[in-house]
Amino acid sequence: ECIGKGKAAKPYEFGCKVTVATTNARSPGGQFVVHIDALHGNPYDGHTLKAAVEGAEAWTGVTAKRIYVDKGYAGHGLDRFKVWKSGNKAPTEAIRRELRRRSAIEPVIGHMKNDGLLDRNYLKGKDGDRINAILAGAGHNFRLLLKWLRLLFVLILEIMTAATGGHHPGVEADPGRHEERQRGARPVADRCPRHVDRPLACGSKRSRGPLR
Repeated sequence: ECIGKGKAAKPYEFGCKVTVATTNARSPGGQFVVHIDALHGNPYDGHTLKAAVEGAEAWTGVTAKRIYVDKGYAGHGLDRFKVWKSGNKAPTEAIRRELRRRSAIEPVIGHMKNDGLLDRNYLKGKDGDRINAILAGAGHNFRLLLKWLRLLFVLILEIMTAATGGHHPGVEADPGRHEERQRGARPVADRCPRHVDRPLACGSKRSRGPLR
């Protein structure tokens, strides 16, 4: 499908449209994708909003209180007090703050294009377009979850290290090595096996020059 973008650098693009819905509230975990789908036939953006909202509510089981879209969604046919477009005059400070957060979806789309292979689909047919879009959204959510799991693992490791007196579980402290390090000498285990009385060299990345 050929889609006219109206941009000087890229007036036309070949592919299909993808609708993306994310959370709006600012959170330390990032913005999760709550709905994503591939749309064929180059439909008008406003005509796709109802299906996207219904899909997001079906996926999450939560009814959206307010929906924030860009100016391309004019004529969506939904409640105008529930859907707010960019440039609208918001009646309350909360809506104005949330409306400013609408543009935060753009980096999410960029990450899915670059990191989630949403920019180019290698699957066949219209079903392949839909599968690729869903996998890109799921991959984005998994990357956010893995980020939190890494932080949780570091926290658990720090707690275990503190509980064991600064030593990792299962590793016994060697008093001899500790005394050698206090005297400034390199432990025997850290020296080259051929030159026990000399610092480690022998092609290691820690060596700074030839042996003397």
